[in-house]
Amino acid sequence: METMAKDGAAQGATVTPNKDVSEDNPKGYTVIYVLGGPGSGKSTQCTKIAPYFGFCHLSVGDLLEAEVETGSEYGKMIEDCKKEGRLVPSDLVVKLLQQAMQRSQNKKFVIDGFPQNEENRAAAESIMKIEPDFVLFLNCSEEEMKIRLLNRNQGRVDDNINTIQKRLKVYFECTLPVINYYSAKGKVRKIDAERSPEEVFEAIKDVFFELKEKHRETARRP
Repeated sequence: METMAKDGAAQGATVTPNKDVSEDNPKGYTVIYVLGGPGSGKSTQCTKIAPYFGFCHLSVGDLLEAEVETGSEYGKMIEDCKKEGRLVPSDLVVKLLQQAMQRSQNKKFVIDGFPQNEENRAAAESIMKIEPDFVLFLNCSEEEMKIRLLNRNQGRVDDNINTIQKRLKVYFECTLPVINYYSAKGKVRKIDAERSPEEVFEAIKDVFFELKEKHRETARRP
């Protein structure tokens, strides 16, 4: 198991602006996107999925936070976006994500918080050349997400009521269309995320066992 959400992201986290992120792109990735609104439990479930199924967990939120901590110009721009509830530009997100994938020794990735909009999705497909095996959609009501965000009290700049409202607006306007896009392609696995973390993970296990069996069947074919 490998988790690059915080510790791995911090090593060499600064963006290399002139590096072509598509170069030396390894083949044979297994990629799972984990999407849902703010407070739906994406990171909580990814930290369970990664060790259980041998995936590398990449948290876009933590990769962005690691860049902020470097004090770089990119980091300052990211912090401003977070304070205002805006999405970080796709080219920067893709560069951070691609560099984290290149640093990993794993080829199986569970990515939470990406793609957040159609621009993210298009950048992943055109620049990183990746398509998810499936999208895990943690479905949670707006009211429940608000309660969770206000109660978690992590000291984050985006955990106040005004910014929460903006983040929810971004989710409904920008991220839901991405989920609908993958749903039309038959790639979305919807999970009721209003239950306890343990109950949610039990439901997620079934989805991943399905993927494992699918890979086994593919390997058996001549």
